[in-house]
Amino acid sequence: MKNCATCGMPLEKKEDFALGDENAKFCAYCVNSDGSVKSGEEIFKGGVEFFLEALGGERSFAEKITRKNMSRLPYWQEHGFESIKGEMATDEEFQTAMSRL
Repeated sequence: MKNCATCGMPLEKKEDFALGDENAKFCAYCVNSDGSVKSGEEIFKGGVEFFLEALGGERSFAEKITRKNMSRLPYWQEHGFESIKGEMATDEEFQTAMSRL
């Protein structure tokens, strides 16, 4: 199974892929209508909102999980942005959070 290069979302069905293109590296949530990748800040914000809704808890924890998730993706290792530079979840916190999804 493929995962989005910018947020890690599993790409399982055609509508999950950017612009419905099953060869795309990105999900439908991480691109603009012209197919360009959204900014790191926009994707970070979306990740925080996702983890808040999916896991509950405090915003600061959702931010730490999002940083950990995004920082492990090669795309963000090459395209850094300001919000990724904060405190991250530990490996244990991250694995526990992922197992709850």
